[in-house]
Amino acid sequence: MLKLRHFENQDLELLVEYLNCDDVVRYLSTVIPQPYTDADAKWWICEGSKADFVRAIEVNGVLAGCIGAHRKQAEFSKSAEVGYWLAKPFWGQGFATEALNLLAREVSETTDIVRLQAMVFEGNAASLAVLKKSGFTAEGYLQKAVYKNRRFYNAHLLGKVVS
Repeated sequence: MLKLRHFENQDLELLVEYLNCDDVVRYLSTVIPQPYTDADAKWWICEGSKADFVRAIEVNGVLAGCIGAHRKQAEFSKSAEVGYWLAKPFWGQGFATEALNLLAREVSETTDIVRLQAMVFEGNAASLAVLKKSGFTAEGYLQKAVYKNRRFYNAHLLGKVVS
């Protein structure tokens, strides 16, 4: 059973384990430190995860990943950027899609955000599939939109109106 919840101190060890897996962080922002330490996880649990609309993804009582919707600013303040990751043992089982659907519903019911969007690195077919299964539609293709690890990546822009 999947649920979204706030991060807890007991998540520290798994956060460090998961966010030091190259396959998990391949398409994540460089805002997430590498290597990921106990101190990074403590900060995330106590402070970082309190910003915006961030939730831990829990599957059968075990931390499985993270999902969030980060509100845009100024004239874009009714939109939010969605981001998520899952630990490798939870891949390919529909958990990311289920978590995204729960997040979209919660955002729509508890905030004034009307639009969710996501930028996906070219090559991240799994994330594109998750978004499309959750009702997001392709809105653009951005050339050289991301610079990570001394190389450029193109990105897909997808969006969904939630209310």
